[in-house]
Amino acid sequence: MPAQTPTEAYEALIQFLYQAPIGLAQTSLDGSIEMANPMSAQLLMPVSPDGSLDNLFDVLADVAPHLRGMVEAFAPSSGVVCESMRIPLQPDGRGQAAPQMLSFNLLKMGPHRLMAVLSDVTREVQREQQGLARRLSAAARMDNLTRMPKREVALERLQRAMEREPGEPGYAFGILFLNCDRLTQINNAQGHAAGDEVLSMLADRLRATLRSRSRLGQPHGGEQMAARIGGDEFVVVLDDLDHPDDIHVVAQRLLDALAKPYGIGSQQLHCSVSIGIVLRAQTSGDANAVLQSASIAMVEAKRAGGGRYVVFEPAMHSRAAQRSGIEAELRVALVEGQLFVVYQPVVGLMGPDRTDDSVDRSAGVEALVRWQHPTRGVVPPFEFIGVAEECGLICALGDFVLATACRQFVQWQALLGARAPRLLAVNLSRAQLAQPDWVDYVAELLHSIGMNPAQLQLEVTESLAAQDETVQTCLHALKALGLTLALDDFGTGYSSLASLHQLPVDIVKIDRSFVCKADTSHHHRVLIEATVRVAHSLGMGTVAEGIETEAQAAVVRALQCEKGQGYLFSRPLVADDLVRWINAPH
Repeated sequence: MPAQTPTEAYEALIQFLYQAPIGLAQTSLDGSIEMANPMSAQLLMPVSPDGSLDNLFDVLADVAPHLRGMVEAFAPSSGVVCESMRIPLQPDGRGQAAPQMLSFNLLKMGPHRLMAVLSDVTREVQREQQGLARRLSAAARMDNLTRMPKREVALERLQRAMEREPGEPGYAFGILFLNCDRLTQINNAQGHAAGDEVLSMLADRLRATLRSRSRLGQPHGGEQMAARIGGDEFVVVLDDLDHPDDIHVVAQRLLDALAKPYGIGSQQLHCSVSIGIVLRAQTSGDANAVLQSASIAMVEAKRAGGGRYVVFEPAMHSRAAQRSGIEAELRVALVEGQLFVVYQPVVGLMGPDRTDDSVDRSAGVEALVRWQHPTRGVVPPFEFIGVAEECGLICALGDFVLATACRQFVQWQALLGARAPRLLAVNLSRAQLAQPDWVDYVAELLHSIGMNPAQLQLEVTESLAAQDETVQTCLHALKALGLTLALDDFGTGYSSLASLHQLPVDIVKIDRSFVCKADTSHHHRVLIEATVRVAHSLGMGTVAEGIETEAQAAVVRALQCEKGQGYLFSRPLVADDLVRWINAPH
């Protein structure tokens, strides 16, 4: 094959340049275009301000105004000025869409020439954007902490299950809505990092429990999934139930697995869950409505004490609506001053042969909250205390009672002198203990109103006093202020006489359920006697609650119970009526 002549080689090069699928343009250092192949003209023409291609820098002035400066700042006589620069291109104004994105390379070809290399990378950019969108979408649907799907995925799975026809695999599905019982307390006491560790471990146990169920051969073509749908809320969708009752087995396994202690650092933290269940037969509406029903059932489980599961019933909807209404009105009540405090006398029982008239009326009082509703009158506490605990208002409510009662107590000291109540008892909630610096709040309150800490008695339930090390540390800090702690409703929780010495309390209040049968049941009398003896052996005082008859009072006196309270002596009274009760002849 004969060699090409210089003319033929030049013509071949020109032909290549003009047919190349990329844009090539040769310019002088000031950007004047000396040669441009058809592809470069096709790519550049849509952005040329005046439709001319005389100067490369002028053509790209609107979309890449920094090019001229880059060339002037490039000192070497040759080399790459810029590489793979992405330049967005706009429509050409004639109704034809220009390429959306241009890849631009600029090379210095000796001391006097530049070579621009251009290519349309619109599709490449679109693929990149689509890939990024897919990754972002996947990230948006997946929880980073627990590596579980999020709420949207759970709703989609649930909706698919609801759309199945009878006889199809997965038709008999069930939903479990899980909520952690103590994550807020863990976050407050140990920090959110510890709470996140608990959630991560909980998610691992949840997956492991469901995988274990799969290995047992349960699924038959359906599906099961777990998702994190909120801070401490999870949902399990079971599409593989042979029988609706199988969900009870799954729920109990989850309760058992998730209730085991969580080893975080050197501590063993406890965080049980409450579970609400909805079965296919109870579903109505869309997936969101079913999830709401499961959430309502979960709240019922939590209200029953937590660490259990409850199956949804339609009547729960009306109860939830009622609680929602109470919550809204209670928020208004706190702001508008509708809450007030009443005081039930705690009397001293002087001896087994004394009568009601000879009790010590100045032994103390217990502060109790009441709600003066603008249309319903006085609302009893059992209608709103539980709601306040569920919706997070119990701290504000409890702090209101404490501050109001302490100020009133100090006023009684000035008014009644030696006849004034010697001790003020106020109930303490779990949420108050979980508040950071709450002990400091109590100390500051007592100091600001001039009340002796020894005259304040905070009352906690058995279940609260027997909580983990964090709660007990807070209780000991309260005792260090000089006040006393009382164990309220003793006998109704899960502590026993054998473990009473482990609780940081000074007073044991014997529950009314024992006292009301003290004069008619030998069994209850023996229990009261044992409680009094153990308490006294530990240096604790005792109070009998709910005394309603002289016979009951006589029994607890005979058993050496130092104090008592109940309707036999007085119902709860407003502050002025309590003064009259103390001053009444007796």
